[in-house]
Amino acid sequence: MKNILAAVIFLIGFTFSNAQQVSPKSKSQKSQTVKKAPVNSTAKLKKDGTPDKRYKANQKLKKDGTPDKRFKSN
Repeated sequence: MKNILAAVIFLIGFTFSNAQQVSPKSKSQKSQTVKKAPVNSTAKLKKDGTPDKRYKANQKLKKDGTPDKRFKSN
């Protein structure tokens, strides 16, 4: 009886311990989540595709390349 009870407890504990593990994202999955900025002739982009804020034309753009509505000019 003790052996059966110990086996059941072991199986339940093993089941819950495996259910909590999350596999890390691979490099290909991370690259898919990066949004590319829309092609704009005036927007200078960094290597990751986000607008480069050093240029005056990109000062009022969001990370995805769309105009930021917080500014009056947009």
